[in-house]
Amino acid sequence: MVTQQQLEDAMDQRFSKEVYKKLKSARVCIAGLGGLGSNIALMLARSGIGTLKLIDFDRVDITNLNRQAYRISHIGKLKTEALKEMIEEVNPYIQVETVTAKVTEENVTELFKGEKILCEAFDNPEYKALLVNSVLEHSPETILVSGSGMAGYGNSNLIQTKRKMNNFYVCGDEISDAYAGMGLLSPRVSICAGHQANMVIRLILE
Repeated sequence: MVTQQQLEDAMDQRFSKEVYKKLKSARVCIAGLGGLGSNIALMLARSGIGTLKLIDFDRVDITNLNRQAYRISHIGKLKTEALKEMIEEVNPYIQVETVTAKVTEENVTELFKGEKILCEAFDNPEYKALLVNSVLEHSPETILVSGSGMAGYGNSNLIQTKRKMNNFYVCGDEISDAYAGMGLLSPRVSICAGHQANMVIRLILE
């Protein structure tokens, strides 16, 4: 078993102690654990983020495997539980909080109250709009990093990070959407997830 000190020493070899200390003390909430959220969570775990709060209601399905971080052995498991297992395999000393619940008008404010950094990673436009509108209205102090537009196999360089408002960032091309014959594929989804994870790290360190 790798000890916490061994992992921290390894991190120190990649970052300065000051940088790693900031990452380790940071907390990030991720809403939606599909193609974006599952990859974002693992990227942040590998980067040394100290606390992750994971929110999703769904179970892993075989159709998720083409773009989401899960494996065949996870099929049927709650995404919150499966992703926590994967994070523990990367770093068992990260604090992982899981909430297995669907975001609704009744619970959206309470679920994200007090979160400093929130990644929106829903694939359903209705839930995406519900979360974004609620945070902007009721939690203006929360920094929201959202994903929009990463379907298909188009130009990777069209996926960008843009600051829309003071505490609101959108990652993606903001255009491409999944439809019959043009679904979500791992490369562009992962690129967008990388943009979101990197924006989170920039916010923590800058």
